[in-house]
Formats: sequence, C-alpha cells, structure tokens
Amino acid sequence: MSDIIEAWRERVRQVADARTPLRVRGGGSKDFYGREPAGEVFDTRECAGIVAYEPTELVVTVRAGTPLAELDAALAEKGQWLAFEPPHFGDGATVGGMVATGLSGPRRMAVGSLRDFVLGMKVLDGRGDVLSVGGQVMKNVAGYDVSRLMTGALGTLGVIVEVSLKVLPRPVAEATLALECDEAAALAKMNEWGAEPLPVSATAWHDGVLRVRLSGARAAVDAARQRLGGEALDGAAADAYWEALREQRDDFFGGDAPLWRFALPTTAAALALDGAQYVEWGGGQRWLRSDAAPETVRERATALGGHATLFRGGDRAGEVFQRPSAPLMQMHRRLKAAFDPAGILNPGRMYAEL
Repeated sequence: MSDIIEAWRERVRQVADARTPLRVRGGGSKDFYGREPAGEVFDTRECAGIVAYEPTELVVTVRAGTPLAELDAALAEKGQWLAFEPPHFGDGATVGGMVATGLSGPRRMAVGSLRDFVLGMKVLDGRGDVLSVGGQVMKNVAGYDVSRLMTGALGTLGVIVEVSLKVLPRPVAEATLALECDEAAALAKMNEWGAEPLPVSATAWHDGVLRVRLSGARAAVDAARQRLGGEALDGAAADAYWEALREQRDDFFGGDAPLWRFALPTTAAALALDGAQYVEWGGGQRWLRSDAAPETVRERATALGGHATLFRGGDRAGEVFQRPSAPLMQMHRRLKAAFDPAGILNPGRMYAEL
C-alpha cells in the first residue's frame, strides 16, 4: 500500500507544478452531486481494505477506496453498523466518496450526521503531502475539527486516503408506524415527538402519510407504539421503505424536475412552493421536486432560516450550493489556498471560484 501512496504523492506533485486539474473519484456513484466534475480522473479504488477493526472499541479504520458494501458486511458480522445510514446511490460507492460527500440517511435526526462519526483520517493534500489528523479512538480529539473539515468537502481540500469511524451496535428492536395527516399536522407531530423521550429514529412525510420509525430496547419501542398509534408496517416492508428512501429509489425521486434539498429548522413553516415534497428528519430536511426558478427556491429557504441545494438535475454549470456570506466565502478561499495552493483538486466542484 505504501507504493500506491507514494505513486499518488508523485502524481499530485507533478500536476501541481503543471496546474493540471484532477477529478478525485471513487466508484462514481455520486458524480451527480455538486457542480459538474472536471479534470483528469484520479481513481482512489486501488487504495482499499479494512486497516483495523475493534468491535469492542466501536472503531473501524478503513482505506478510502474500499467498497462501502464491503465495510457494511464486515460490521454486520459483529452486529454493528454505520448508524448514520449513509446512502450508496449505486453498487460502486466507496468509503472515501461517502466521507467526501458527507451525506447521511434517515437516522441522522437521531444519531447525528456522518461528520459526527469521523474520528480521524489520512489525507493527501494538493502539495503531495500526507496529513494525519484526528485519531482512532473516540477520546482523541486532537485534530478533530480538521477531520470534520474534510468531510463533505467533495475532495476540494485533499484526497482521502484512510479514515477512522465510530460504529454502533444495531438496535435490538424496531417498528415503523404510518399515520394519515396533512403537512401542517405532520410537522406539528414531528416537533411534538422531538420534545418527548421517545425512541424515534426516523420520520418521513409524503403525499398525506407520515411514517415514523422507532428503534431501541423492545420495551421502549412497544410503549412508544401504544403511545403514537397509527398502522404498523410489516418488518420487511418497513426495512424496504427506509432503504428506498435512503437510496432515493422511491418514485418521488425519479421525476424530471430538478430535485432541491432544504436544510431548515425543524419548526420552519411549510415551503409553500409549487412542486412535490418529501419531509424528513423531523422537518429539518425537506426535498422538493420543482421547476421553480433557483432564486425563488433559495429566497424561500433563506426566509425560513435555512438554505437549499440543487441536489439532482437542473443547471450544474451554475451554483449548486447556496452561496455563503462574504466572510464565510473568504474563509473557504483561505482553506482552499492552505490545503490546495495550486487549485488542482476537484476545482469548481463546490463553488465556481474554488
């Protein structure tokens, strides 16, 4: 493996001198996300394999090119998993791509985001230097913020080589309930449940039906079922539903109109925009299929106290992520200059000027 890393270092140094853009890529399952990829492909899949796994310590260290399905299988053998339920969006998904995009699934509202599970990593920066940040145990916080910084950066700050992640045991019991209600009632219920000691691990509202998943000790799940009411889904049907939502295989996600992702306070009012909608994370994440003008969508997101991302479709040559304030954009520029001074790593993938 050291030969691979050394070859990577040499390649990055050469293209940095020539200022040739590199398109950092794993399995390509998330190529649709962010602005249009550009540059010579830098394939990370040859750097693969689980480096260390200590089930009793709830920590796994894995190389970036490792198939995400392979990591899932290894954890499942020990009754553990990546509790934030990262979406694969395809068979080729890799661990590095998972971290670089920073996406989390339906359980994010209960356990935290992918960023909260990153303990440390090794990264190849734009100078060809390998940086080790963070650690391999949950108590180690040295460099923790740098590890988080790389998470969700879409490879614009460095090539992820290896990452250490916190893992958790799978829940003992689960149940999914379905309740018929309109959007306003669904938002009210989700916020009400969020203020109570209920084992809610996921919520989703769409087309007049609110689904809630309960996870934890069997007694707690049974008590919550009695408390919330609704119609219980069969176990297999429930698992299939949440997986389809996580992987965006639901019919809602297959439309032709651009797909927008809203990050909002859970107490935010309804979007009140034309188009179909899906509401997750207790109201904190909302999906909108709409042909509305981007400025209209983003103005509404700002008015509700959040921001909107063009997740799929639409004009990827323009701004996909909502533009941050001027001071925050200046911070982005300084970080890019610090980690990738030649600007060769996934240039323009997040913002046109980076």
